[in-house]
Amino acid sequence: MDALEILFTASFWVAVIRIASPLIFATMGELICERAGVLNLGIEGIMTVGAFAGWFTVYSGGDLWAGVLVAALAGALFGLLHATLTVPLGLSQHVVGIGVTLLATSLTYFTYRLALPEVTSPPKIEPFQPLAIPGLSNIPVLGEALFTQTPLTYLAFLAVVLVTWVLYRTPVGLAVRAAGENPSAVEAQGISVTGIRMGAVVAGSALMAVGGAFLTMSAFNSFFFQMINGRGWICIALVVFGSWRPGKALVGAILFAAFDAYQIRLQQISGGIVPYQVFLMMPYALSILALILVARRATYPKALMISYQKGER
Repeated sequence: MDALEILFTASFWVAVIRIASPLIFATMGELICERAGVLNLGIEGIMTVGAFAGWFTVYSGGDLWAGVLVAALAGALFGLLHATLTVPLGLSQHVVGIGVTLLATSLTYFTYRLALPEVTSPPKIEPFQPLAIPGLSNIPVLGEALFTQTPLTYLAFLAVVLVTWVLYRTPVGLAVRAAGENPSAVEAQGISVTGIRMGAVVAGSALMAVGGAFLTMSAFNSFFFQMINGRGWICIALVVFGSWRPGKALVGAILFAAFDAYQIRLQQISGGIVPYQVFLMMPYALSILALILVARRATYPKALMISYQKGER
């Protein structure tokens, strides 16, 4: 099989959608935060917490959907911490975000070692299994890629639809967007900017954590250190790539996943002639190139990273 034929195989696109799914959850979460005016750099740690919380819930005897719920609640808790420090207290969003990532990551590893002190290899759980959609799954290539995935993948795409609908079709979404563009106008309407921003960060962080839980409960079947592996930072870049729009951010997540899946297969057919580090670098190098081409034309929320206190003009 040559390099071009890879792009037309069902297995390649199955892998692309699987790799994209956690990115979709976390990107939608970050997008909600930023549309409200808050940059959430705690995403990497929040995804780690979600990955562990979901996995450990199932490992302790809970069912898979209970694991998803626990992961979302854990993410929301760290989102509340981030929101409290950055919104009403007005602390630096950069510093708080990095602090939340360090706290969440360290606390997760500590809890893992405390709960499983004698474990030498990660314990396994029974993850979500692929769920074929009758009729649709029989479509050549597309059916196998899109309609034979796990329930969490379907939920990821549903999340894009819901986020789009809420942001552009509901009063709550209008308030969120206005809080990221002109918070004083929101306050003039008698709406609490603090409440809107804090709610957006909490909800966005819950989605980020579900993205982490996807890795331990759908893509893999165990939790191991460094499994997030920079995906959170990629999601921040995907929000910029998507110009803070859910649909475009979804396309960006799929493109990055395609680069990632492609480099894995290129490694297999290269025969070791090219160092594998070159292939590992490809998705990130192409992402940087895409950001350079797109970001200069992107229209960002005008009040992003700008703290706001009641009564300010």
